[in-house]
Amino acid sequence: MSRLVARVGRAHGLRGEVTVALHTDDPQGRFRSGAVLGTEAAAGSLVPRALTLRSARLHGRTWLLAFEGVLDRTAAESLRGAALLAEDAAAGAPEARGASQDAGGDGDAGDAGDADAWYEEELVGLRVVDPTGAELGEVFGLELGAAQDLLVIRLVAGGSARVPFVRQLVPEVDVAGGRVVVDPPPGLLELDDGG
Repeated sequence: MSRLVARVGRAHGLRGEVTVALHTDDPQGRFRSGAVLGTEAAAGSLVPRALTLRSARLHGRTWLLAFEGVLDRTAAESLRGAALLAEDAAAGAPEARGASQDAGGDGDAGDAGDADAWYEEELVGLRVVDPTGAELGEVFGLELGAAQDLLVIRLVAGGSARVPFVRQLVPEVDVAGGRVVVDPPPGLLELDDGG
């Protein structure tokens, strides 16, 4: 089974490197030269189904990856938003849970045994309700951030919103029940990002 290990961010520099948001607790093990990573990208994109890793390096706190055949900034930018996948059996260490409700978490890991941490694929598609049970929308994505993770919600009223994935705003995640309870402050869901 393939697991999400990273999501491609923006291009970095002129030689085809990209930033990535980590979804793995073992970047050194996953990102070795020659490793082949599967991809998932938007329909109609020109992202290949697999990419061979040319290099990986840590730049400050950000991982930079370069792939075979992606040699310039334009080619790197075309990968933006693509999910990078690896087979479970390819690594000795378990994957980190994709997101955690730690208010000060660094966004690229939760503990694999943490009851308050989830894979992105566990969250996407869950119904989003407020504390009274009123339907707000559906989880559409997850953005991992340096300060906190964000749930991306497709709103019933149209548009989308990003909600900080912290216990104060997301008091309940019930994967088995197919729902997430969101208790947003007034106005948060009206900050439509047009997505």
